[in-house]
Amino acid sequence: MSRVGIRLLYGAGGAVGAVKEAAYTMFVLLFYTQVLGLSGTITGLIIATSLLWDGISDPLVGSLSDRLRSRFGRRHPFMALSILPLGVGFLGLFAPPQWAIDSSGLLAAWLLFWSLWIRTFVTTFGIPHLALSAEITSDYHERTQILGARMGFMFLCAVLLPALALAFIFPEYSGVDGRFERANYPLYGLLSCIVIWVMASISTFGTRHYIQPEVAQPGGSRTTFIELSRDLWRTLGNRNFRYLIAYDLAATSAYGVIASLNMLVWTFFWEFSALEISIILSVPTLLAVVLAMLTLGPLGRLLPKHRLVQFALTGLILNCLWLYPPQLAGWLPDDNQQLAFVLNFIFMLIFMYLFLVRIVNSTSMVADLTDEHELDHGVRQEAGFFSVINFVSKMATVVGPLYGGLALDVVGLEAGMRPGEVSMGTLHGLVYALGLGVIPPLVIALLIIARVTTSQAHVEAIQTQIKSRRSMEAAGTGD
Repeated sequence: MSRVGIRLLYGAGGAVGAVKEAAYTMFVLLFYTQVLGLSGTITGLIIATSLLWDGISDPLVGSLSDRLRSRFGRRHPFMALSILPLGVGFLGLFAPPQWAIDSSGLLAAWLLFWSLWIRTFVTTFGIPHLALSAEITSDYHERTQILGARMGFMFLCAVLLPALALAFIFPEYSGVDGRFERANYPLYGLLSCIVIWVMASISTFGTRHYIQPEVAQPGGSRTTFIELSRDLWRTLGNRNFRYLIAYDLAATSAYGVIASLNMLVWTFFWEFSALEISIILSVPTLLAVVLAMLTLGPLGRLLPKHRLVQFALTGLILNCLWLYPPQLAGWLPDDNQQLAFVLNFIFMLIFMYLFLVRIVNSTSMVADLTDEHELDHGVRQEAGFFSVINFVSKMATVVGPLYGGLALDVVGLEAGMRPGEVSMGTLHGLVYALGLGVIPPLVIALLIIARVTTSQAHVEAIQTQIKSRRSMEAAGTGD
């Protein structure tokens, strides 16, 4: 199969996490607070609780996947068994029954149950899928291309899915904003379910030729909690990996805040329609993904991965400083909605491109570190590394909904409010909350990633040593 073909088949699996992200960043907070009337603080706490479980389950699934011995390999059994229940979870999340809606306590329990369900099966699919990238190829640049394809699908699905939904499921009809109509959300849940089933199946069965039943695995005859804990602790011995963990904690905290508040800022502060938001979400992302796919290779040949991450973070910080201050200062005309739309379009294009460059290169760096780990310890723990970084990302993502839910209550954005009916103080408070939750963590992330060093020559030297050792071990076995 061509390299482009395997990139597409593998990359399709990125849609799984994207469907979940789209649901929780764009619609869950809006649906459960503004449509169903659940408290913003309670909703934020529930989502944060599910994220905590999500993060805790990542290292567990990672170690179990690394240790699995099966003729279907270490990754594919987890991926295949996750597909059906994961899709069902979205049907439940967006279709709470009337008896649950009539009680705040029952509604909160409903949201918690399905959030835990969805995040569990996203983990059992996503962690082995990430680890599979390091098994498909060991090439320094090809890993970035493979993970870039995954990230491209992830971004496209995370943006196009809600964009299409805003255009066709939640449009304004007869003067009624579809985003505030409860009857529209079960259809969005069904759409999410179908996308999950199709894309996860394509990735799982399309990559079956890369199954590796026999690889160097962590020691220990039994998979006990102690052994799993040792696996986790072993991954933390790498200095660069510890810096990557700290950097990702800060950068993902900023992203979580943006993801949680963007929909509300667009709806209430800018007063964009569902169709306008759909365009701002979809078109800049399409352009950014194409631009990233065209430039990741050339950029990777010019600069090492850690330098590209620094470049992206610097750009993200600067991008946060030019759009909202002029609007708050009154420098932009109040009645020029077209100008506001164009500026937000440009903002999203820059944001999406830089975020893709950041996340693809930092994820590719994790794949490179698995080689260094094998050289040091003699075992392959790809899922262990990816599960730790996912654990950190999800712990950081807790900040988003928790911060967002509290911010809604603090600034006074209450259930039942509609665009044009919110006080100026509340609107400004929403924007200030966005800025305070985003810029400081990005600055911290930039300072931390400056301490990480890696290079193509270093990775290739490690791989040469690993091949030499494997050859000597094989020769010894033959004797």
